[in-house]
Amino acid sequence: MIMVEGEVSGKKYREPFSKGVLARSLTRAEMDPNKAYTFASQIEAHLRKEGIKVISLEDLIGIVRVKLKEENEEVAEKYGLWKRIRTCKEPLIILIGGASGVGTSSIAFEVANRLGIRNMTSTDIIREVMRKMVSKELLPTLFESSYTAYKSLRIPPSPELDEVIIGFRDHVDTVSVGVEAVIERALKEGVSIVIEGVHIVPGFINEELVSKHNVAMFVLTLQDEEVHKGRFYSRCRQLWARRPLKRYMNYFGAIRKTHKYFENQAQKYDIPVIENIDVTTTIDCIIETITKTYGREEDVRETKS
Repeated sequence: MIMVEGEVSGKKYREPFSKGVLARSLTRAEMDPNKAYTFASQIEAHLRKEGIKVISLEDLIGIVRVKLKEENEEVAEKYGLWKRIRTCKEPLIILIGGASGVGTSSIAFEVANRLGIRNMTSTDIIREVMRKMVSKELLPTLFESSYTAYKSLRIPPSPELDEVIIGFRDHVDTVSVGVEAVIERALKEGVSIVIEGVHIVPGFINEELVSKHNVAMFVLTLQDEEVHKGRFYSRCRQLWARRPLKRYMNYFGAIRKTHKYFENQAQKYDIPVIENIDVTTTIDCIIETITKTYGREEDVRETKS
């Protein structure tokens, strides 16, 4: 039996080499599951041929990366990025914002899956919790959708101001309080999490939080309005979604206004804007951007994961 030796919190441990564990990590680097298991078997065969009975986790990863480069350089690079992020000491908080319909929930799920992050939530859920804590009379815009919040403004904005954006700002400002609480709790407990939704707007979350090297914010966009509309048609056709297409189409103009506001805020606060046309491209861009500030040599520790 081949044993893998690692270290956690200064304590060394040993566990049997597992083709299944290695194969799962390779699928996170977008290797086909069947190929991943075959490759893991080849690694095991290589270790046996070399007569290795005990190998450090670091050396094992090194062998995997060398063999991967021979097989597929692109997968090797993605595997390296994934390992760097997975072996960091501090939790990773990923914030993905964008107007309704641009695909924040789908991308958040895929990013969490790729990085092995088990915790994910949406700002819509945070908003629902907050609705239970306050009355509609106290915070009326909270009980509207982000793009219809203007309907519940207590004081109508001046004619020269856009009521949709004023309502949206009020709505986001309120929910941001809950978003900050989730981020602070995750940092305190050392828990990595992906938070997505229309309330992740640059400039509304405490700068001290978003400026941390292990907190990364992104804004997704769709420049083509027809493509944006198509996303609503796609998700509303699912029976489980139960989202009224007619409502989205009636307020599509308002949604596009919030979309433009996202872009302006992202530019103002130097937050990465990603055109979310291709899922794989979007995910790769997010992960590559994260590794520029997170996953540096001083952040990395040895781990069994």
